[in-house]
This record gives sequence, structure tokens and C-alpha cells, in this order.
Amino acid sequence: MIDEDIKQRFKVCGIFLLQSYKVLTGTMLSLFIPQNCGDHMCSLTENYNNSELYHRSLFYCNCLSMFLFFCSYIIELRREEWCVKYLDIDNNYSDNGLKKIICKEKELDAYMDRINFRYYNTLLATTFIYFINICMTVKMINENYHNNSTISCFISFTLLVVMKLYNSVTVAYNSVKSDKMMSAYMSEFVSYNVLDSDYVLEKYGGNKNNKLEDITNLECGQNQGDNSNEIDQKDESIKVEEIIPIISKV
Repeated sequence: MIDEDIKQRFKVCGIFLLQSYKVLTGTMLSLFIPQNCGDHMCSLTENYNNSELYHRSLFYCNCLSMFLFFCSYIIELRREEWCVKYLDIDNNYSDNGLKKIICKEKELDAYMDRINFRYYNTLLATTFIYFINICMTVKMINENYHNNSTISCFISFTLLVVMKLYNSVTVAYNSVKSDKMMSAYMSEFVSYNVLDSDYVLEKYGGNKNNKLEDITNLECGQNQGDNSNEIDQKDESIKVEEIIPIISKV
């Protein structure tokens, strides 16, 4: 059997490689967005060699934005590696129960608080620079618009990065605010295990809760038993109808 920690490390590395590609294309917008070069679309080399002052300024802003993203990723990976090494997931225990345990380990508790703050502050700086990056790119698109692919690439590239950035900031903010350690990579599927409150309110007029705990005169297997009895009765009636013609012939 493969150790659970090794599985988690492989999962984190795989997600990191996929997201690195998204960050590269989503930050270096002055290179990867189709632009107009007279009678043709600019190539990647032409975008890189463009010596116009504004274009070079945007390129440096792209580089700064990408650098901050990868700094955030380094902290994120170190944070995730620390979680895999020192922490674990118990579905039978509260999500906010870690602080009650880790406070007994002073060094682990101090490091958790320190890396959460560092992660959150780095993401705030990354978000600010990326917002400037997007604004400058919009001006470039307005001046060097080529065709519809210019807009579609801009939207798709930035949307993927914004989604990642939003998820990371949410994880970091909740970790700092609630003094806990949320994973930036691990996710789990949820299982519906009670009835919808609106459905119960509409059907029972607010007299029942979403677990129907006060309904004790009806067991879950009772309906199935009633249905099986109806089926048996139908089978018996069919058999009688089949037997009557045979008797009449005799």
C-alpha cells in the first residue's frame, strides 16, 4: 500500500505543474495575447522584441507579476509540505479543532501562525500587482487590437489566473482569521445527507426539521413493503385471469 502522505505529495506536485502553465500564460500577457503588427498578427518573437516604451514597461510588469506568483507558490508548497508532514485529516473531528491540539506544541503552533501570515501577505501583494498588470494590458489591447482572438485569449488567460488567485486568497484569509490550516490543494466531494430545508418547509409547513426526526410511525422499509404487496396482488390477478379460460374450456 502507498503511504497516504506520498499520495498527497504527488497530488500537490501534479496540480502545481498544471497551475504553473496557467500562471505563465496568464501573467505574460504582452507575449501571448495576439496583437496587430501592420498586415499580420505579431509572432511571439515580435512581441518580445517590441522596443516601444509602453510595451517594454508592460513586459517588465508581466515579469514582476509572474515573479510574485511563483513566490506565492513557493510559500504555498512549503506550507502544504509542512501540513502533510505534521498534520492529518480526520473527518470525525471538527475543522476548527486543530488549534485546541496544536497549542500544546508551541513550535508547531508558532510556525503555523507565521507561515499563514506570510502566505496571506504575499498573496495580497501578488493580487495588487496583477490588478495593475491587467489594467495595463487593457490599454495595450486597445492600441494593438488584432481580431476576436485578442479578446478571447485575454479573457481566458486572465480568468484562469483570477480563479486560482481568488481560491488562494480565500484559503489564506480564512486560515488567518479562524486560526486554522486550510489546504490550498486538497479538496473533497460532499455527500448530501439531509433533506432540503425549503422542501421540508413547503411540504410540512415548518412542522418538521430537515431530518424528519419526529416522524416515528413510518419506517424507511415500510413503503417498499407496501409496493411489493401491490406487485404480488397484481401477479395473483394475472394468474387468475389466465386460469379462467382454461377452466371454461374444460
